[in-house]
Amino acid sequence: MRIGWRTRSYAQQKAMWGFLFVLPWLLGFIFFFLLPFLTSFRYSLSTIEANSKGIIVTYAGFANYVNALTVHTSFNRILTESIVNMVVNVPLIIIFSLFLAVLLNQKFLGRSIARSIFFLPVILSSGVIMTLESSSLVQAVNDQAAGSGGLMNSFGAYELARLMMRSGVNETIVLYLTEAVGRIYEIVSQSGVQILIFLAGIQSISPQLYEASKMEGATGYEAFWKITFPMVSPLILVNLVYTIIDSFARNNMTDLIRETGFTTFNFGLSSAMAWIYFASILLILLLSVYIVSKRVFYQE
Repeated sequence: MRIGWRTRSYAQQKAMWGFLFVLPWLLGFIFFFLLPFLTSFRYSLSTIEANSKGIIVTYAGFANYVNALTVHTSFNRILTESIVNMVVNVPLIIIFSLFLAVLLNQKFLGRSIARSIFFLPVILSSGVIMTLESSSLVQAVNDQAAGSGGLMNSFGAYELARLMMRSGVNETIVLYLTEAVGRIYEIVSQSGVQILIFLAGIQSISPQLYEASKMEGATGYEAFWKITFPMVSPLILVNLVYTIIDSFARNNMTDLIRETGFTTFNFGLSSAMAWIYFASILLILLLSVYIVSKRVFYQE
């Protein structure tokens, strides 16, 4: 018996819409990404030579992986630095994005301009802008902002650390927060998309919930933790995944992989580095999603 769309259960309709939503990505992965993905893994287990007869691929086992982990002079250091920077930056970006989204959702004069300003770093770091020469105006502005902010960030971090230490704050928390002060430019420049996602989620919350809480005498602080935060918790998970992948694609590790493959033309070693890095990020991503998904609130 044929089942019509209207006779499907709510869970079946949700599953169908979910499948249709991911179908474009699934087709793109199968037709455009799957073959290079498998070829990269094959190259990581091979030595590749190019001569007059073409490209010769010779199976070499795990020699490239051993070379990357034990022989290469800078791979382990850059891999560790990239992972540590990701672990430090991702929570800061999520917290900063949610904080800014709550502020930008308030009604004030020039709200649209303020939203554009916080999304501007995303435009400046896009592929078209990043391909400009290093002597361009954009690069000069970025270098000047980073240089002029370095002294102020150092002074602000020192004052913040001294104030918190006097207040009896744990030293680990002090080090983390002072590190955040030094990374403020990097955090702001990578928070544009996350702010928009949080802003869209906050605007989708029913105003009646806030009106009812206000009638019950709830403060703004209580309304945030009892209404806003639970309602946007699914978007925290979305932004967590997005931020980890975004950090995965832009750092010194990707530069090293690209340089090894297309400058020294050691495609086998470059592929092995990429797969080690991919496995590390995949482990972090799975662990993060597993922990956060247990605390996500879904309104049915």
